[in-house]
Amino acid sequence: MRAYHLTSFGIEGLRLVETPVPQPGPGEILVDVQALSLNYRDLLVIQGAYNPKLTLPAVPVSDGAGVVAAVGPDVSRVRVGDRVMSHFVADWQDGPYRHEYLGTALGTPGPGLAAEQVVLPETAVLPLPKGYDYAQAATLPIAALTAWSALVTVGQAEAGQTVLTLGTGGVAIFALQLARLMELNVIITSRSDAKLARCRELGATHTINYATRTDWDQAVLELTGGVGVDLTVETAGPGTLDQSMKATRAGGRIALLGALTGRCGAVTTGLILMKRLNIHGIMVDSRRAFEDLVRFVERWNLRPVIDRRYAFDQLPEALRCMEAGEHFGKIVVTR
Repeated sequence: MRAYHLTSFGIEGLRLVETPVPQPGPGEILVDVQALSLNYRDLLVIQGAYNPKLTLPAVPVSDGAGVVAAVGPDVSRVRVGDRVMSHFVADWQDGPYRHEYLGTALGTPGPGLAAEQVVLPETAVLPLPKGYDYAQAATLPIAALTAWSALVTVGQAEAGQTVLTLGTGGVAIFALQLARLMELNVIITSRSDAKLARCRELGATHTINYATRTDWDQAVLELTGGVGVDLTVETAGPGTLDQSMKATRAGGRIALLGALTGRCGAVTTGLILMKRLNIHGIMVDSRRAFEDLVRFVERWNLRPVIDRRYAFDQLPEALRCMEAGEHFGKIVVTR
């Protein structure tokens, strides 16, 4: 079988190599991977920014979907032939998040999915939503579940409230789609008028071009009568956090989940104190939350926005597309 090995940091360090088909052990399954979807985390891993001490070579990419080809001893949740998608934090099945769960995250330190076949714990997969193909299902594990966690698990958003989300990547577009089905008002930002037009087609209540309106936090206040939004889905990180705090109402919530502007930076803590803001870090969510999301997706027949599709041997090109920020919604790679 073929698999991508990251032999040195950087997209140019990816090598498509022939390797033996892995065999599942106790509690494990072998999945024929049919589709991958890319997340910014994958790019950080490959660039060496996520874990500079990562042992190489390593197989990258966290999200995928496929069919169960074999099962090891003591497997009870799935059978050969089942159509499944990955669950990013394999050991987080239910309940509060625990730090040790991070060691089971797929795409390093757990198994990567950029291979034709991969062995996973049976806890690391869920059935595909009804009516979904492999490419659609591959978009859900990180991006959709992160958006769900921001809106539901942490955000506790209620119909009629207003949500702000930044950019038009995978998480932001899923947040827009989910929020509209929850009867929330959505304000979304982008530097592209063309992308903002697509957001309005998806139901965005208001759009802001942050390239022409650099004080976009003030624009949000103007749109909300000076009050601010109830919830901000903060996808960019420290470079935009101060403006997000200014755009959020007193006592409001910020779901902090992105690192597009880096993993550390200066933050005006006085805004948190004086506005009594609730800032919650998001590390995707549990399997139980994923199951709730799947039921919601099936109920409303939600379909992900897939902007670009690449063949398996075009993974480096797909990553360069993500690096350039050219996409709207999700990028998928299919066999």
